[in-house]
Amino acid sequence: MKIAIIGYSASGKSTLASYLSKHYGISCLHLDKLRFLPNWQERPDEDMRSQLQTFLENDSWVIEGNYSDFYYQERMEDADQIILMAFSRWSCLYRAVKRYITYAGRVRESSAEGCIEKLDWEFIRWILKDGRSPKTQKRYQTICQTYADKVTILHSQKELDEFVSTVKIPL
Repeated sequence: MKIAIIGYSASGKSTLASYLSKHYGISCLHLDKLRFLPNWQERPDEDMRSQLQTFLENDSWVIEGNYSDFYYQERMEDADQIILMAFSRWSCLYRAVKRYITYAGRVRESSAEGCIEKLDWEFIRWILKDGRSPKTQKRYQTICQTYADKVTILHSQKELDEFVSTVKIPL
Protein backbone atom coordinates (compact mmCIF):
# COMPACT_ATOMS: atom_id res chain seq x y z
CA MET A 1 0.00 0.00 0.00
CA LYS A 2 1.28 3.45 -0.95
CA ILE A 3 -0.41 6.61 0.27
CA ALA A 4 0.44 10.18 -0.75
CA ILE A 5 -0.92 12.98 1.42
CA ILE A 6 -0.84 16.47 -0.03
CA GLY A 7 -2.56 19.71 0.84
CA TYR A 8 -2.36 23.05 2.55
CA SER A 9 0.05 23.88 5.36
CA ALA A 10 -1.27 23.09 8.84
CA SER A 11 -4.20 21.07 7.48
CA GLY A 12 -3.18 17.92 9.38
CA LYS A 13 -1.11 16.06 6.78
CA SER A 14 1.57 14.98 9.26
CA THR A 15 -0.87 13.80 11.89
CA LEU A 16 -2.87 11.79 9.36
CA ALA A 17 0.30 10.30 7.86
CA SER A 18 1.54 9.18 11.27
CA TYR A 19 -1.85 7.66 12.07
CA LEU A 20 -2.08 5.76 8.77
CA SER A 21 1.52 4.59 9.04
CA LYS A 22 0.90 3.18 12.50
CA HIS A 23 -2.52 1.76 11.55
CA TYR A 24 -1.21 -0.11 8.50
CA GLY A 25 2.29 -0.81 9.86
CA ILE A 26 4.03 0.88 6.93
CA SER A 27 6.89 3.36 6.69
CA CYS A 28 6.12 7.06 6.92
CA LEU A 29 8.06 9.94 5.44
CA HIS A 30 7.42 13.54 6.39
CA LEU A 31 8.97 15.56 3.56
CA ASP A 32 9.76 18.45 5.91
CA LYS A 33 12.22 16.10 7.62
CA LEU A 34 14.05 15.71 4.32
CA ARG A 35 13.81 19.34 3.26
CA PHE A 36 15.22 20.96 6.36
CA LEU A 37 18.40 20.85 8.35
CA PRO A 38 18.60 22.28 11.91
CA ASN A 39 17.32 25.85 12.36
CA TRP A 40 15.11 25.56 9.26
CA GLN A 41 18.03 25.63 6.83
CA GLU A 42 17.15 24.01 3.50
CA ARG A 43 18.88 20.76 2.62
CA PRO A 44 20.54 20.79 -0.80
CA ASP A 45 18.09 19.70 -3.53
CA GLU A 46 20.22 16.79 -4.76
CA ASP A 47 20.53 15.38 -1.24
CA MET A 48 16.77 15.57 -0.77
CA ARG A 49 16.12 13.97 -4.16
CA SER A 50 18.51 11.13 -3.41
CA GLN A 51 16.94 10.36 -0.02
CA LEU A 52 13.42 10.56 -1.42
CA GLN A 53 14.29 8.33 -4.36
CA THR A 54 15.62 5.70 -1.95
CA PHE A 55 12.43 5.89 0.17
CA LEU A 56 10.23 5.52 -2.91
CA GLU A 57 11.78 2.10 -3.52
CA ASN A 58 9.92 0.70 -0.49
CA ASP A 59 7.00 -1.62 -1.29
CA SER A 60 4.67 0.30 1.03
CA TRP A 61 4.76 3.85 2.31
CA VAL A 62 2.95 6.94 3.45
CA ILE A 63 4.51 10.17 2.22
CA GLU A 64 3.14 13.51 3.33
CA GLY A 65 4.03 16.87 1.92
CA ASN A 66 3.88 18.74 -1.31
CA TYR A 67 7.33 19.73 -2.62
CA SER A 68 6.35 19.59 -6.27
CA ASP A 69 9.97 19.74 -7.45
CA PHE A 70 10.78 16.41 -5.80
CA TYR A 71 9.34 13.34 -7.56
CA TYR A 72 5.85 14.79 -7.26
CA GLN A 73 4.45 13.15 -10.37
CA GLU A 74 6.12 9.83 -9.52
CA ARG A 75 4.63 9.91 -6.02
CA MET A 76 1.14 10.54 -7.40
CA GLU A 77 1.49 7.80 -10.04
CA ASP A 78 2.88 5.23 -7.58
CA ALA A 79 0.36 5.96 -4.83
CA ASP A 80 -2.57 3.60 -4.41
CA GLN A 81 -4.38 6.40 -2.63
CA ILE A 82 -3.93 10.18 -2.72
CA ILE A 83 -5.40 12.24 0.09
CA LEU A 84 -5.81 15.97 -0.49
CA MET A 85 -6.17 17.98 2.70
CA ALA A 86 -8.16 20.99 1.42
CA PHE A 87 -9.12 22.65 4.68
CA SER A 88 -10.07 26.34 4.64
CA ARG A 89 -7.35 28.92 5.24
CA TRP A 90 -8.96 29.84 8.57
CA SER A 91 -9.07 26.23 9.75
CA CYS A 92 -5.40 25.89 8.82
CA LEU A 93 -4.50 29.09 10.67
CA TYR A 94 -6.38 27.87 13.74
CA ARG A 95 -4.56 24.52 13.56
CA ALA A 96 -1.18 26.28 13.15
CA VAL A 97 -1.80 28.42 16.24
CA LYS A 98 -2.94 25.37 18.21
CA ARG A 99 0.13 23.44 17.03
CA TYR A 100 2.42 26.31 18.00
CA ILE A 101 0.94 26.45 21.50
CA THR A 102 1.32 22.69 21.86
CA TYR A 103 4.93 22.50 20.59
CA ALA A 104 6.35 25.96 21.42
CA GLY A 105 10.08 25.66 22.07
CA ARG A 106 10.18 22.04 20.91
CA VAL A 107 10.62 20.05 17.73
CA ARG A 108 7.57 18.16 16.45
CA GLU A 109 7.95 14.49 15.52
CA SER A 110 7.26 15.36 11.90
CA SER A 111 9.83 18.15 11.75
CA ALA A 112 13.52 17.88 11.01
CA GLU A 113 15.93 17.63 13.90
CA GLY A 114 16.75 21.05 15.32
CA CYS A 115 13.72 22.77 13.75
CA ILE A 116 11.90 24.26 16.70
CA GLU A 117 8.21 24.94 16.13
CA LYS A 118 7.59 28.51 15.06
CA LEU A 119 4.73 30.71 14.01
CA ASP A 120 5.81 33.93 12.36
CA TRP A 121 4.20 36.42 10.00
CA GLU A 122 5.82 34.77 7.00
CA PHE A 123 4.18 31.43 7.84
CA ILE A 124 0.83 33.09 8.61
CA ARG A 125 0.94 34.80 5.21
CA TRP A 126 1.80 31.44 3.61
CA ILE A 127 -1.21 29.78 5.25
CA LEU A 128 -3.63 32.57 4.38
CA LYS A 129 -2.40 33.63 0.93
CA ASP A 130 0.87 32.54 -0.65
CA GLY A 131 0.36 28.79 -0.14
CA ARG A 132 -2.93 29.00 -2.02
CA SER A 133 -1.60 30.50 -5.23
CA PRO A 134 -3.35 29.90 -8.55
CA LYS A 135 -0.45 27.59 -9.50
CA THR A 136 -1.02 25.48 -6.37
CA GLN A 137 -4.78 25.43 -6.95
CA LYS A 138 -4.22 24.29 -10.55
CA ARG A 139 -1.80 21.55 -9.42
CA TYR A 140 -4.37 20.14 -6.98
CA GLN A 141 -7.11 20.36 -9.60
CA THR A 142 -4.94 18.49 -12.10
CA ILE A 143 -4.16 15.76 -9.56
CA CYS A 144 -7.86 15.37 -8.75
CA GLN A 145 -8.77 15.09 -12.43
CA THR A 146 -5.87 12.86 -13.46
CA TYR A 147 -6.20 10.44 -10.55
CA ALA A 148 -9.92 10.78 -9.78
CA ASP A 149 -10.23 7.06 -9.04
CA LYS A 150 -7.74 7.21 -6.16
CA VAL A 151 -8.15 10.74 -4.72
CA THR A 152 -9.93 11.49 -1.47
CA ILE A 153 -10.48 15.18 -0.73
CA LEU A 154 -10.95 16.20 2.89
CA HIS A 155 -12.30 19.73 3.50
CA SER A 156 -12.91 19.74 7.25
CA GLN A 157 -12.25 18.07 10.56
CA LYS A 158 -15.64 16.36 10.28
CA GLU A 159 -14.69 14.83 6.92
CA LEU A 160 -11.30 13.81 8.32
CA ASP A 161 -12.96 12.13 11.31
CA GLU A 162 -15.36 10.29 9.00
CA PHE A 163 -12.48 9.18 6.77
CA VAL A 164 -10.43 7.90 9.70
CA SER A 165 -13.45 6.00 11.04
CA THR A 166 -13.74 4.12 7.73
CA VAL A 167 -10.06 3.14 7.51
CA LYS A 168 -9.91 -0.61 7.39
CA ILE A 169 -6.97 -2.90 7.84
CA PRO A 170 -6.23 -4.56 4.47
CA LEU A 171 -6.89 -8.30 4.26
